[in-house]
Amino acid sequence: MKKNLTLIIPAYNEEATIKKVLDKVLSLEFVMQVIVVNDCSNDNTEQEILRISDSRLNYIKHERNQGKTAAIKTALSHVKGELALIQDADLEYDPDEIIFVCEPIWNDKADVVFGSRFLVRRASRVLYFYHFLANKFLTFFSNLFTNKNMTDIETGYKAFRSPLLVNMPIKSSGFGFEVEVIANISKTNARIFETPISYYGRTYEEGKKISLKDGIAAIWYIIYFNLKTSNSYSHFVNEFIDARN
Repeated sequence: MKKNLTLIIPAYNEEATIKKVLDKVLSLEFVMQVIVVNDCSNDNTEQEILRISDSRLNYIKHERNQGKTAAIKTALSHVKGELALIQDADLEYDPDEIIFVCEPIWNDKADVVFGSRFLVRRASRVLYFYHFLANKFLTFFSNLFTNKNMTDIETGYKAFRSPLLVNMPIKSSGFGFEVEVIANISKTNARIFETPISYYGRTYEEGKKISLKDGIAAIWYIIYFNLKTSNSYSHFVNEFIDARN
């Protein structure tokens, strides 16, 4: 197994969990780089990050809050690994399962892998039914446009051959990345896989941030980004895939 994975961790007001997340991901032997983007937290998130002393940790701070998608975009120019994976800072996803998300790429079966909360590997916390319905609807609605049989487009675990992510033209904001990325990658010849993951969701009292307005925005993003065409990105990805074959 190569030590070639870069983790991108957007963080906003995650003082209770960020150090636990960093301790866990930095213990993984295949992680070569961890990029944490502090999206202008107003709690002790920064202090908790600075408690970590590890040469693999790259820390970046936004001077104003810009949202998850902006944090991911900020990290992209710093990616060094051959693979890149998005890791949330809240422990809703178990870092011990990152290996399952990356394996199809390491085994040269896939170019992009989504961890699915609806193909449960071990455990899934029982929480909001309306969130479950919203996720199912958004995935179904996205699939109508992409003609892909995805089960969970809103998942927080997404792994890529790094050039496919670094060169992606990301235009959305807030939580729009989740929708935009599948719209973009579905227009290419990239091999897309899903793998089951566990999900340890949080309540709003515990710090969950996604809201109804994010769901409404996702519907618009699905329509907009699936109808919008980026020929240059599709051409780049297809050439990259062909060069590997």
